[in-house]
Amino acid sequence: METLWFVLVSFMLTMYVVLDGFDLGAGIIHLYAAKTDVERRLILNAIGPVWDGNEVWILAAGGTLYFAFPLVYASSFSGFYLPLIMILWLLMSRGLSIEFRHQVDNPLWRNFWDVMFSLSSGLLVIFLGAALGNVIRGVPLSKDGYFFEPLWTTFTVVPESGILDWYTVIFGLVALFTLTVHGSSYVAMKTEGDVQTRSRFAAGKAWWGVMATTIAGITTTFALRPELLNNFTKHYWGLLFPLAALLGLSGVWYHFRKGQDTRMFLSSTLFILAMLGGTAFALYPNLLTSSTDPSASLTIHNTAAQPYGLGVGLSWWIVGMVLVSGYFIYVYRSFRGKVALPTEDAGY
Repeated sequence: METLWFVLVSFMLTMYVVLDGFDLGAGIIHLYAAKTDVERRLILNAIGPVWDGNEVWILAAGGTLYFAFPLVYASSFSGFYLPLIMILWLLMSRGLSIEFRHQVDNPLWRNFWDVMFSLSSGLLVIFLGAALGNVIRGVPLSKDGYFFEPLWTTFTVVPESGILDWYTVIFGLVALFTLTVHGSSYVAMKTEGDVQTRSRFAAGKAWWGVMATTIAGITTTFALRPELLNNFTKHYWGLLFPLAALLGLSGVWYHFRKGQDTRMFLSSTLFILAMLGGTAFALYPNLLTSSTDPSASLTIHNTAAQPYGLGVGLSWWIVGMVLVSGYFIYVYRSFRGKVALPTEDAGY
């Protein structure tokens, strides 16, 4: 049962990255791909019906983590308190930027919120990537299951590292380039004309960044934590994850060259699914690894809730996922196809 809930929590976090990832990426390229007010409203129209629903996945993942592995929830939210507060403010800033920009008919007002939208999107992605880097690298957990990390210490990878060091910055850049490609592909798929052309160009340029930072991230990860290879050597089916990631990354470039935006977006989705799936596979059964005392690591076995609660919760989780799936299918089908140029009285 613990393994099943590990898979479910990993699934929900991955869904957040895939779904909210493309509107975060749209925010990153917002100022580049759209040069006029009409073009910027066009990008916001492309994500407008879904961006707030996409963010619900991270809330649901946090709730599921609290239910299934309460000690991990308590430990991570106390240890990562400072970056989590920053992430909260960045999420609020993105929402305010989208909703406030059209409230005052003034170019300076709109430009301010456009800059805030793009800046908060980029910083949010970097912080989320750095958070993943912390989980992979390990945190200074004590025997009581808690830890604290400052924003940075020596900026080197040491047992008492801060949130940011050269390793976690690499993962912040991996996230930045990956979601830039993901968001650019989505905007190109949903638009036409100059916005589509600029979005394709952004995806092509960011692809090189994805390749370079991914190679750097994988190389340094196995150099720092070679034990993460253990699950791949014990269970060869796990090699499907890196193969699928390579297929997805190659597919992005191939379909970019062919001008096939939908297939480029789907290839980007495959790359994200495979990379995050492979990360979860490598970490299993650890949820938070201690960088100071491996015996203090939090695993699915020493942090899980009682079996009875997990069993009952599974029934409710299935019901909830059926309802959520129906909602998302309806929304995405209702707003499928290219977005139109916004009218003067349109909200976005």
